[in-house]
Amino acid sequence: MADEIELKTAPADFRFPTTNQTRHCFTRYIEFHRCMAVKGEESNECERFAKYYRSLCPGEWIERWNEQRENGTFPGPL
Repeated sequence: MADEIELKTAPADFRFPTTNQTRHCFTRYIEFHRCMAVKGEESNECERFAKYYRSLCPGEWIERWNEQRENGTFPGPL
């Protein structure tokens, strides 16, 4: 096997001890966008948060949240 693919997900987070990862997903999404606001879109420092929320959150949620952010109706603190 020449090319092995390594799959990773977000690391365990003590703030989310239960199997329901909804809050973990939402928090990682918010952390990514807060990081982008502080570091700027050109920064690669926020990419780990993007990987985390993309591995935890259903695609439909991400699409809806992105639309809500664009419309100014996102319910979370950014």
